[in-house]
Amino acid sequence: MLRKFAHYYKPYIAIIIFDLLCAAFTTVCELAFPMIVREITNTALNSSAEVLLSTVLRLGGIYLFLRLCDTVANYYMSDVGHVMGARLETDMRRDLFDHLQKLPFSYYDNVKVGQIMSRVTNDLFDVTEFSHHCPEEFFIAGIKIVGSFIILSRVNFLLTLIIFLMLPLMLISIIAFRKKMKAAFKMQREQVGILNAQLEDNLLGIRVVKSFANEDIEREKFNQDNTKFLQTKKYAYKYMALFHSGTRFFDGVMYIGVIVIGSLFMLKGHITSSDLIAYLLYIQTLITSIRRIVEFTEQFQKGITGIERFMEIIEEPVTITDSPDAVSADNIGGEIELKDVRFRYSENGSDVLNHINLHVKKGENIAIVGPSGGGKSTLCNLIPRFYDLAGGDIFIDGKNIRDLTLKSLRENIGTVQQDVYLFCGTVYENILYGNPDATQEEVENAAKAAGAHEFILSLPDGYDTYVGERGVKLSGGQKQRISIARVFLKNPPILILDEATSALDNESELIVQKSLEKLSQSRTTLTIAHRLTTIKNADRILFLTSDGITEEGTHYELIKKDGDYAKLYSLYSNG
Repeated sequence: MLRKFAHYYKPYIAIIIFDLLCAAFTTVCELAFPMIVREITNTALNSSAEVLLSTVLRLGGIYLFLRLCDTVANYYMSDVGHVMGARLETDMRRDLFDHLQKLPFSYYDNVKVGQIMSRVTNDLFDVTEFSHHCPEEFFIAGIKIVGSFIILSRVNFLLTLIIFLMLPLMLISIIAFRKKMKAAFKMQREQVGILNAQLEDNLLGIRVVKSFANEDIEREKFNQDNTKFLQTKKYAYKYMALFHSGTRFFDGVMYIGVIVIGSLFMLKGHITSSDLIAYLLYIQTLITSIRRIVEFTEQFQKGITGIERFMEIIEEPVTITDSPDAVSADNIGGEIELKDVRFRYSENGSDVLNHINLHVKKGENIAIVGPSGGGKSTLCNLIPRFYDLAGGDIFIDGKNIRDLTLKSLRENIGTVQQDVYLFCGTVYENILYGNPDATQEEVENAAKAAGAHEFILSLPDGYDTYVGERGVKLSGGQKQRISIARVFLKNPPILILDEATSALDNESELIVQKSLEKLSQSRTTLTIAHRLTTIKNADRILFLTSDGITEEGTHYELIKKDGDYAKLYSLYSNG
């Protein structure tokens, strides 16, 4: 996992190298200070006042120069180093978003959007600190430990060995608690995702909540998830407290060890008082370094957890891709053919569509009806390759859709759905989404063709009116006409109408239906409909069930046949 993560450092390798050089320099400054104090102490005990003054001025000047250089190095580490971490986080978020755009519908069928959002935002925040501090902190700690050992060994090897033998015990303690902390932080991240998903679900459905007066139920659901989140944090804090308490205990043991053993060595004449002072200062430096690593371990675990959750999405396979020899779908006429098409939503699931054969001529208007769960929407979602087939083939103008690039295939297919999605922004921006290169005149012409121009002009700011989240400030009919305008602007040769009027009132339905009839002209059109009166004029009507296409013909032919379609139409008419 870390090897895969490491390639994000590649564009910033020069910054990292210089950052580590700065870290090494600041560490050298810290390691020099105890030796300077030792030298001054030795001089004070064994030399005259003049020699002492000369030594103090010389060493003080050297240390002041080192501190000035240290200040510049620290500034670089704090500024440029942190910016590098932020850039790396930005690169990861860009790649994550890009990968999410490639994942098929089947992935989103099984994952909550709130959990994905948590990974794109919260999880990657901690990666910034981790990516900058991880190499820096461990590099500094390594230099301090090795440097302190080498310097102190030259003073007294036996005392140094005794003191450093305590480090493995501390390391064993750190590793033991690190595993518990990692598990705790992962649980915490997962619960944050669940909490975000619950919050998103509530806020997007707030109108339904209020209409059913179910605020108390929603509060209870949220409180349950919120309490679970608290429990995961308690679990994390428990091991974090044990972790910090354990390291503080070892800090004290090392201090008292130096004082007691060092004093005994001094009494026996193995070291001088200046050597003991140097030892105490080096142990202080060493312990400070270990504390930094201990404190960073919490950030390290959060960063590792963030990277793990990032990798879980990045490694999610993109199952629907362009074939190596895919070609662009240019000059599409609109002829569609399905040969022995089968589809299931999961490998172990049952077939939703089985042995479907269908030929649609260029410009033909085909209506698809049937019972719920019969696979009507699924069939239409297979044509733009929102899902891949379990068997069979689909052809457009005689070309297998697997041999066409996804982008060009979908650019030639326009979809109007029952559940209209408008993006946060203005009316103009939402229509322009159909063709981002269109002019304002083309946008207005598309709105006129969709019967939306007049009501748009009546809005407070016309085309610049903010539609609210998911178009909440507009009526169902208005949103639907904007979505139709969007498809008019796209101007595709193939059109899919997925129950586009079923959620509208009668007046809005009539307006939208006229817009759809205009939109369907000269295009190959597949219409999924529950309101059977809207498809009476279709060139052909298909009755689709779980057994496949059981009936096919015009409205009047199917009525005369007196089969499933006739029964359904009779129920609809009587209703």
